[in-house]
Amino acid sequence: MHEDRIRRPALMEKIMSAAQAAQLFKTGMTVGMSGFTRAGDAKALPLALVERSRREPLNLTLLTGASLGNDSDGLMAGAGVVARRMPFQADAALRRKINAGEVMFIDQHLSETAEQLRSGDLKRVDIAVIEAVAITPDGGIIPTMSVGNSANFVQQADKVIVEINLSAPLALEGFHDIYVPGARPHRGAIPLLAPWQRMGWTSIPVHPDRIAAIVITDSPDSPSNALPPDAETDAIARHVIAFLEGEVKAGRMGPELRPLQAGIGTIANAVLHGLIDSPFRNLTMYSEVLQDSAIELLDSGQLSMASASSITLSAAVHEKFVRDIEQYRERIVLRPQEISNHPEVVRRLGIIALNTALEFDIYGNVNSTHVGGTHMMNGIGGSGDFARNGQLSLFVSKSVAKDGAISSVVPFAAHVDHTEHDVDVLVTEWGLADLRGLAPRERAPLIIEHCAHPDYRPQLRAYFAEALKGGGQTPHDLELALSWHARYKREGSMLVK
Repeated sequence: MHEDRIRRPALMEKIMSAAQAAQLFKTGMTVGMSGFTRAGDAKALPLALVERSRREPLNLTLLTGASLGNDSDGLMAGAGVVARRMPFQADAALRRKINAGEVMFIDQHLSETAEQLRSGDLKRVDIAVIEAVAITPDGGIIPTMSVGNSANFVQQADKVIVEINLSAPLALEGFHDIYVPGARPHRGAIPLLAPWQRMGWTSIPVHPDRIAAIVITDSPDSPSNALPPDAETDAIARHVIAFLEGEVKAGRMGPELRPLQAGIGTIANAVLHGLIDSPFRNLTMYSEVLQDSAIELLDSGQLSMASASSITLSAAVHEKFVRDIEQYRERIVLRPQEISNHPEVVRRLGIIALNTALEFDIYGNVNSTHVGGTHMMNGIGGSGDFARNGQLSLFVSKSVAKDGAISSVVPFAAHVDHTEHDVDVLVTEWGLADLRGLAPRERAPLIIEHCAHPDYRPQLRAYFAEALKGGGQTPHDLELALSWHARYKREGSMLVK
């Protein structure tokens, strides 16, 4: 039974129920779970931990790759299982707990978690819970649709629990390239010179004796919740494509561009979708997540290959991916997130980074995490890894939110995740502002006139004129700088009526 999935016979005796495996956990433990943007996450253990918490307190520090699917984050937070969480989440119920101060959330660049575990800056992982396609004869764990931080969790953990997911096709074996850097300070360079290069193992190595439990599941990943393109995202895509055409015309890159990275979510996915009708050919991706648009670009032939840490798809595209999986085998590589997001590699490859902003200000500072400057949305994710180290850093956003009550272009960002030093290009449906080589006083008019919604441009012009009276390299009227956010909180709109 399950010999095709558990290929080391001695491990058969480790098969148990999720409820039995949940008894291995003790309150206060640090737990590393597989999962990256709703893909490759453990399905049974989170629910078993929730059920156990109904009988006894169980407060854990939970580390993952990124967000979990199947409402696991919210269910565990609601049951009091999670006391601390890092490095990224996207669950509404967990978000409420974080913003109420009931769960301590540590928002991290996605490249840093594994590095901090390795160096001892974070508490060592006690138990790793990893979803797998299969276990090899020597005990190697073959991941499913994501790698994330799984390899590092396995390397550190005293005990490893493997969830064998029967719904994950065996044909995923061979997609993964597991490479774990050595310890600092004397390790060598990461030997990756091109997105398509492989340099590691196809499974996560682990001594079989450290596998404490095997749980059999048969549950698919949660489908992507990215929305289809609309008029605004189509306009953003046109501006981005026109800009990249200009880069090619100027001789700064060829028609194959540089390797592409795109953050998760509706807008970035829609912009990549727009590349299907672009003049670019033989494109490559070196990203953290492959969404529907990446599969569509591979199918169109414009994208020759894609490297990432996770594949997160809608139900329809996932069905097609599984059906045609062999045609993607040599064109997709899944890596640990510390490699997919590693600053050394991102800078070497000259990545074109495309990420989403909640808001940005007239000088180019970007807020990608905090609504109103105080309330966490999802987290910084990998955007900072790529924005600071890529050849080109683009941030995209619709110009307004809440039916126009909120402007995404503000005098001063209420929270800054990406400073003006790491932002090259800003794009909304109204236009694009290329900030390269511009001083703050030159940036502001360009952002106002090209990116802001027309309803908000008069207010932004008036603010900038008032700020100039006080002088400075980056002029601000500090009494007015955050007045738009205060007005929205007080009146329900940033717009002066």
